[in-house]
Amino acid sequence: MKRRATRPVRSAVTLGLIQTACCPDPTANLAHTLDLAGRAAKDGAQIICTQELFRSQYFCQAEDYANFALAESIPGPSTAAFQALARRRKVVIVASLFEKRAPGLYHNTATIIDADGTLLGTYRKMHIPDDPLFYEKFYFTPGDLGFRAWTTRLGKIGVLICWDQWYPEAARLTALAGAQILFYPTAIGWHPAEKAELGANQHGAWETIQRAHAVANGCYVAVVNRVGRERPYGGEGLEFWGQSFVAGTHGQILAKASADQEQTLLVPVDLAAVDTTRTHWPFLRDRRIDAYGELTRRWRD
Repeated sequence: MKRRATRPVRSAVTLGLIQTACCPDPTANLAHTLDLAGRAAKDGAQIICTQELFRSQYFCQAEDYANFALAESIPGPSTAAFQALARRRKVVIVASLFEKRAPGLYHNTATIIDADGTLLGTYRKMHIPDDPLFYEKFYFTPGDLGFRAWTTRLGKIGVLICWDQWYPEAARLTALAGAQILFYPTAIGWHPAEKAELGANQHGAWETIQRAHAVANGCYVAVVNRVGRERPYGGEGLEFWGQSFVAGTHGQILAKASADQEQTLLVPVDLAAVDTTRTHWPFLRDRRIDAYGELTRRWRD
């Protein structure tokens, strides 16, 4: 009896990171991002990720009740638009949105859409900052869905959001859920008055810790930041530093976008490298899970 040939498992996939500047008009920002995502798909992107809160300028620079009007339901109009694009282009999409869950209950949320247009699920930002010009605790309820990974038609991916990127625990738990790629939609920039003195160190720390997540977990890390100077409330505002990037399974930079220009970063990756790296650098094997119980304490007094 003649055996039927089996198709090899496909491990090569191209990531598309959409780095843009945002204007004050949410409708225009949505249309622009959809257009760029469509172009990225046409150019070969298979898993596409937006930057954090791409539909608006970064409104958390002030505590302003009017900004709650920017939020939308999930599912809602933006998810429907991205689902249609995913279905038409057969691509996976991660889209970052300001979610209105219920009256008075809002989240900073990413939606995960499969290549057939199915809404696989959502991730709600777990770590919420409260710093000058980053007043997110005023707007966002901390996430309550935990750290997850989703099996898409093109690989198993995890999603974390901006401030989450500083926490190795978040990356580790998402990797332990099976993620081969960690996506980080992001909106981070300099206080212009601090840039000359602190800018290089701030950016260096941001890039280094995320590359370290790739090393520690033997996975890919894809980070999507915005660009441009935004001053919705006057003053100096924030200068977003762009430089979206993809790190390989050894933490190496595979590609990096411009610091000050819109750019769609197309980056081919080989998901088979995740298994190879984790086998040769067996950090997951050698973890002493019996000794880590005190990680659940705030501090060891």
